[in-house]
Amino acid sequence: MLKQEKVAFVLNTLEDLYPETPIPLDHKDPYTLLIAVLMSAQSTDERVNIYTPKLFAKADNPYDMVKLSVEEIREIIKPVGLSPMKSKGIHGLSKILIEKHDGKVPANFKDLEELPAVGHKTASVVMSQAFNIPAFAVDTHIHRLMFRWGLSNGKSVEQTEKDAKRLFPEHTWNKLHLQIIYYGREYSPARGWDLDNDMITKKIGRKTVINEYYKKKK
Repeated sequence: MLKQEKVAFVLNTLEDLYPETPIPLDHKDPYTLLIAVLMSAQSTDERVNIYTPKLFAKADNPYDMVKLSVEEIREIIKPVGLSPMKSKGIHGLSKILIEKHDGKVPANFKDLEELPAVGHKTASVVMSQAFNIPAFAVDTHIHRLMFRWGLSNGKSVEQTEKDAKRLFPEHTWNKLHLQIIYYGREYSPARGWDLDNDMITKKIGRKTVINEYYKKKK
């Protein structure tokens, strides 16, 4: 199957499976989305959604957030993991938003990535989901699936992002990012993977991946 045929199959299959793509992190505006995405690093969306309401009940904007101490923020978000780094980042970026951006989340990569604890993936999610600006955030699901599908070499998330942007039309990026995540969780997880249920990988997947799967099954 040619690569463009693979791309078309992926797009059509995911659109059939996930015509609607709600953002899995609970939020109400760009600021609360930014905080939720930052908190989701090495955690699950479900876990983050348990603790963001507790944090946002005290501070759902940068002006209220800086009134809390780093330690107070840390105590609230401790169960999501990496709380020392995340609490400092949340407090620090809130202060910068007030000082440099009138308390608003900037809608550009340069300013977003200059904020404490905000990397390219977090910035990409905010750009695409908060501002509807085309971006392709690559998380572990997308990195794994792009390799399994033979659409990227899997060497780095940076290369996976370049390959995704090169192969898929720009107007699909924001929705496709979420569709692939949903698919990865439901049909093509890292653990407990059942290739027989993974319709996309079974149809277009990298031969070495498929052969290795069946070798382990024996």
